[in-house]
Amino acid sequence: MDRYFGISQSGSTVRKEVIAGITTFLTMAYIVFVNPSILVQAVPGIFDQTGKIIDQSLYNSYYGAFMVATILGGATATLIMGLFANYPFALAPGMGLNAYFTYTVCLKLGIPWQLALTAVFIEGLIFVILTLTGARSFVATAVPQPVKAATGAGIGLFIALIGLKNAGIVMPDPITAVTLGHLNKPDTLLAIIGFFITVVLFALQVPGSILLGIILTTVIGTFPIFNVTHYQGIIGKIPDISPTFFKIQFDSKTLLSGAFWVVVATFFFVDFFDTLGTLTGLAESAGFTKKKGELERAKPAYLADAIGTVIGSLFGTSTVTTYIESSTGIAAGGRTGLTAIVVALLMLAMLFFSPLALTIPSAATAPALIFVGVLMIKSLMSIKWDDITDAVPAFVTLTMIPFTYSIANGIALGIITYPIVKTFSGKRKEVHWFTWVLALLFIAYLTFFRE
Repeated sequence: MDRYFGISQSGSTVRKEVIAGITTFLTMAYIVFVNPSILVQAVPGIFDQTGKIIDQSLYNSYYGAFMVATILGGATATLIMGLFANYPFALAPGMGLNAYFTYTVCLKLGIPWQLALTAVFIEGLIFVILTLTGARSFVATAVPQPVKAATGAGIGLFIALIGLKNAGIVMPDPITAVTLGHLNKPDTLLAIIGFFITVVLFALQVPGSILLGIILTTVIGTFPIFNVTHYQGIIGKIPDISPTFFKIQFDSKTLLSGAFWVVVATFFFVDFFDTLGTLTGLAESAGFTKKKGELERAKPAYLADAIGTVIGSLFGTSTVTTYIESSTGIAAGGRTGLTAIVVALLMLAMLFFSPLALTIPSAATAPALIFVGVLMIKSLMSIKWDDITDAVPAFVTLTMIPFTYSIANGIALGIITYPIVKTFSGKRKEVHWFTWVLALLFIAYLTFFRE
């Protein structure tokens, strides 16, 4: 083991690697509960128009299947990362991408969840091909930095908006579009309490603060004053994955639709640059980068992400990506793939906790969504706000994602804005030629092909 992972050579020990793996797992285990709670909303016939469950049996069936898909997709990708890339990085279905999958692709565009999984599958294959051929670096340079940074923050706002909506803190209004909800409702009040619990735990640097916040909020929901949490157990048999397993389908009409390929492109864009930024940041913090700032063993690291996405879509989950929460394990001393292996094994152990997952109400997961939005907004710090030619494309990207309820729209409008502003401001040389190609394609789509 020491020889395979190079534990002693990296200055670590088996004990440190195990502790690091446990630490990383605790900080990201919330995805096991949050991801299925988002994806299950894409399945017709489970919820009414107000968001209430109308078929509990169908809900339990699909929630359990999405939970298993979440675990298997994340664990598989993390095992690949640990065994072949030998990095202490963990992977799981990405926040933001799961929201885009459900709320934009399925509920807004009306694309069945099976075809949405097909889009994820195709996106993963494109990622694999680009990584194997070395074209990844070319694509990375074509998208403007302000748009990349604003996309992460915009997704954070998008996730937070979904969390606020699920909590009842924000609700629709026929005149102002949105307004403040009824804060005295049990679900809403519980979500507010859960948010503050999570914030305080995180501020106190309590390990697994988001997961612990979900659990504590669930417990408080059992109090008679709320009566929101309905206990269904803790440990049980592994749920049946058949409702979501291998459900990708290739519908000729949809595959010829411009909207479908924009969905594929959006999944790819967010996955690609989220992985790029996360891996780079984690590698720099752990000292894994070369002299030019490049990641050592970059190809197997990116392949772990790409293959994880392909396999995850076959299990039935949205795009799998590298988690920034891996930084907690690195801070605890994790330096090799053994840390990732520990995370993967702990994720697989979660397969037996489906009753606990079904016990957790949406009022307990909504605070996690809002808080993750808080964490993602910090990417705005890297934008040169004093340069208006950077600030405007970033602002357009940032605002259009939540305001149009679409990550795709925000990215498209940001990429369109960037070359126009730069070129007519005398900074044409800062614009990559392929950025113009992307901008023109997005203009054509938004003008002529968008449904």
